[in-house]
Amino acid sequence: MASDAADRLIGRLREQAREVYRLLSGLPEQQLAYRLEAGQWSLKELLCHLWRTQQVFEGRIQLMLKENNPEIEVYEPDGDEQFERMAARSSAELLAGFLSERQSFLKRLEALETASWERPGRHPEFPYYDVRFQLEYMAHHEAHHIYQMFQRRAALAPAPR
Repeated sequence: MASDAADRLIGRLREQAREVYRLLSGLPEQQLAYRLEAGQWSLKELLCHLWRTQQVFEGRIQLMLKENNPEIEVYEPDGDEQFERMAARSSAELLAGFLSERQSFLKRLEALETASWERPGRHPEFPYYDVRFQLEYMAHHEAHHIYQMFQRRAALAPAPR
């Protein structure tokens, strides 16, 4: 069972997934794939990035739960073939996949024992790194990109209420 702090973090990740759904709802594929400015991701590409980083971060967590203090590799989104494969799919398929995997991920997190949240890993950029840190990092990272989604959505059409 997770602690109150862990429960709040899980709740935050759950709510952020709802916000992603809200911000992408009601727009046709053409608008979701449209880049407002050259060099900036579209709404669809932002969704791909969130889903892909969720997969990477979940893999890191599984590694920390399985091994003692494993080395954590830095993720570089540029040139990620998995991201490219995702981007070739429809936005509707991407959103459904992201939300389904998020739900499964959250259920696994809810089942973690309190001590599991403290399982460490060695990351070259962060001297204090454990499961809790990875999830808090994920929440902040996502919030940044959800804000970008909000900005892009506002330029295209009002978001559903």
